[in-house]
Amino acid sequence: RGPAGRGMAAAAFERRVLRRAAEHHYLRVRLELPDGGARPNAAQFKQLVVTALRELHGEVGAALPVDVLTYEEKTLCAILRVISSGLVKLWSALTLLGFYQNRRCAFRVLQVKPCGTSPFLLALSGNSRELVLD
Repeated sequence: RGPAGRGMAAAAFERRVLRRAAEHHYLRVRLELPDGGARPNAAQFKQLVVTALRELHGEVGAALPVDVLTYEEKTLCAILRVISSGLVKLWSALTLLGFYQNRRCAFRVLQVKPCGTSPFLLALSGNSRELVLD
């Protein structure tokens, strides 16, 4: 007998969620240089990312395709794009990097989004809580 003894068969429901895995992840990061001094330009910033990958993951890590989509030298903030399978490698390499040109430094990962969660990269480009009004 079915539910409550009424002779009805219980309906079987199966929920299937098909979701295509994101091909890329976007990271909004900030480089912190507590002692001031010269700030890296865009090319130096990209080289610093590659250096971080090489130091932690060797030449295979350095070959990971990472794109610097935007970089603002004034704030040392950037938006990086990495293939999803390399997200953990990139994040760990950035987190563990401690020096830039023999000066202490630290990368802060401010935000991470998989490709496809928002149709606009603008969602990563800023945080209204960090706005400076003149």
